[in-house]
Amino acid sequence: MPKFDGKMLRTMALGCLFSGIAGVAALPHAAWAQPVAAARGLPDFTDLVDQVGPSVVNIRTVEKASSRANANGMDEEMLEFFRRFGVPIPNMPRQQRPQRPQQEEESQPRGVGSGFILTADGFVMTNAHVVEGADEVIVTLTDKREFKAKIIGADKRTDVAVVKIDATGLPAVKVGDLNRLRVGEWVMAIGSPFGLENTVTAGIVSAKQRDTGDYLPFIQTDVAINPGNSGGPLINMRGEVVGINSQIYSRSGGFMGISFAIPMDEAIRVSDQLRASGRVTRGRIGVQIGQVTKDVAESIGLGKAQGALVTGVETGSPADKAGVEAGDIITRFDGKQIDKVADLPRLVGNTKPGSKSVLTVFRRGASRDLGVTIAEIEPDNKPAAKVSEREEKSKASAAAQQIGLSVTELTDAQKKELKLKGGVAVVAATEAAARAGLREGDIILSVANTQIAGVKEFEAVLSKVDKNKSINVLYRRGEWSQYALIRPVR
Repeated sequence: MPKFDGKMLRTMALGCLFSGIAGVAALPHAAWAQPVAAARGLPDFTDLVDQVGPSVVNIRTVEKASSRANANGMDEEMLEFFRRFGVPIPNMPRQQRPQRPQQEEESQPRGVGSGFILTADGFVMTNAHVVEGADEVIVTLTDKREFKAKIIGADKRTDVAVVKIDATGLPAVKVGDLNRLRVGEWVMAIGSPFGLENTVTAGIVSAKQRDTGDYLPFIQTDVAINPGNSGGPLINMRGEVVGINSQIYSRSGGFMGISFAIPMDEAIRVSDQLRASGRVTRGRIGVQIGQVTKDVAESIGLGKAQGALVTGVETGSPADKAGVEAGDIITRFDGKQIDKVADLPRLVGNTKPGSKSVLTVFRRGASRDLGVTIAEIEPDNKPAAKVSEREEKSKASAAAQQIGLSVTELTDAQKKELKLKGGVAVVAATEAAARAGLREGDIILSVANTQIAGVKEFEAVLSKVDKNKSINVLYRRGEWSQYALIRPVR
């Protein structure tokens, strides 16, 4: 094997370099010039900062802390007694003893956030968590003017708040069209991370429609967002606000490469209600919902895994009055397709209470439309219904034994308590049924897309199904209904 010294290697490397250059030079001009022409330069954000920067504000909040009791747990009146008569305060080191009477309440700094001017007459948008619990909100403009702001309203569900300052002729932001926002597009954030005002960071849109909340399909970016950025604007290259920086994914408390912004169309919808009435009203239909898995969709004939599986229906709710049943899959709301389970609460929530809407549900192999009147959402503190003790256990039929089930009839009292028209109670679940997740106490409502009135119907359906294929079973456990797939042993 030949040996090469350093000088020979350098000579060979230079030869390769020159021959490569000569080869490139020998190519036609279009062949090597095309990649250079296609290359794109990095964006310049300087004009955007000049354009949008004056619309971004710093928000400081203050809360009044009562001094009636201090860290020592002693009432202020008792402390005043010790001061007046020169008596040493028990259990308090000398250097920590108060030197002068304290006021009943004193203002203490609470936090720093960001916001942006929504209208020229002083409405400012920020996050709800920035102003939550604040007794005083101070807004500082880029020209260093400070204003005490009034909280117009805040919505915790979407984390949107609106405050008002007494000023006019302010530089309001332009709101962008979310339909034009594309993944991979450059975006910029301006805010006060760690209290550092007017800080600019930039990145790209990493994803849209990111599900991290019931009512918000977040915009995901890699823009550096840190504590203090909350409430600041996310700005596209056209100088339009497309989102409100709200959350970060972090294990350390600081930025780790992923941040989330509230879409501006959702924020504007909320802010309009806050400015009009100081609160947000949302629609509800009174159902509990779950995800539709691929296996369940195929087994019930839906085909594609889409829609929202109704796992429970609140008694007396709009859905109950409309005829929605546990086990239904809601595939459309007012004609809009429900691709994933989170789509339904957003569509219903954005519908005005009192409106009449149409639910398209898939039930036992067929779709049907149900008319529903939207109610207003409210806290549901209703306790879960209790399931009565089962009566004497019955023996399992031969067909039921094949899948590991033993069931019994529901009494009239049980049906009335559970508000059911039919079904059978699981006495024991073993083998295939146990592997599918069924257990004693569950109520089986349907088998293989066939509604079950009692044990007789249950056995009749099981005797006809192919035990070598997966069997879909709709069952109820407590207040919740869901599907299970009983698979044969291979």
